[in-house]
Amino acid sequence: MIRKRNWLATIALTFAGATCIGLSGSALAKSAGGTAKDFTLKANNGKNVRLSDLRGQVVMLNFWASWCGPCRQEMPLLDALYKKYSPAGFTLLGINVEADPKEADALLKELPVSFPVLYDTTSKVSEAYKVDAMPSSVLIDCDGKVSYIHKGYKPGDEKEYKKRVKGLIRSCSM
Repeated sequence: MIRKRNWLATIALTFAGATCIGLSGSALAKSAGGTAKDFTLKANNGKNVRLSDLRGQVVMLNFWASWCGPCRQEMPLLDALYKKYSPAGFTLLGINVEADPKEADALLKELPVSFPVLYDTTSKVSEAYKVDAMPSSVLIDCDGKVSYIHKGYKPGDEKEYKKRVKGLIRSCSM
């Protein structure tokens, strides 16, 4: 009987794992609520960036790592989004989650981006935002409220980002 239970438990866990793996990025996306947690991190240009200094703008935090394939795929698309909407009041902060910034810098030589990249070497910001998937993106409205959270990346997710960024920019200018 014990063997049969273990076998059934194994099948149940395997099925549950396969179901979770099958979730698309949009299934892991959700709206959020409260005020975004403030932080200050060093940027790849050597300056400190404080989130609260960006109040009044729409901000996207994109948590990424150099070893993450979907992060690499998403970065050029995020850079295009940043270039298009930054004149309208949109800021994108790429937050690298690795302990050693050299890993991020090596990738940025391969895939240069125009948006600021910040180093979360202690994981305090990642923990504050409960980042548990790579990449993870957090959209913050011009009042500093978390508007949208998206975990993972699959081709086409950038269309949802664009729609939400445009909507938040419009709501800020009203």
